[in-house]
Amino acid sequence: MEDLLREYLPILVFLGIAAGLGLVLILAAFIIAIRNPDAEKTSAYECGFNAFDDARMKFDIRFYLVSILFIIFDLEVAFLFPWAASFKDVGVLGFWSMMVFLGVLTIGFAYEWKKGALEWE
Repeated sequence: MEDLLREYLPILVFLGIAAGLGLVLILAAFIIAIRNPDAEKTSAYECGFNAFDDARMKFDIRFYLVSILFIIFDLEVAFLFPWAASFKDVGVLGFWSMMVFLGVLTIGFAYEWKKGALEWE
């Protein structure tokens, strides 16, 4: 039983230090933080416009086009780097499956371009 406890002691020490550091940082944020918000700090910043009361209002299509554009490039990078790193091991099937994937992404990019999502005003 003593050997088992000795093996888990570094994990317990690590968890203790992590919990202690987390508490210290949270308490430091409460103590040091400045609490005088101005209008700029409390304004809407996530979507670019102030909140409205009706959730069923129509959004501009550009919001959706920008999100599709982000997904296209995010997926491309997330899948292209591991594929390129193991390119010599994937074989012909891996090569053509990635070409199909890149083809689908190219179609999505062409759709974005056609809809004007790349033209900023």
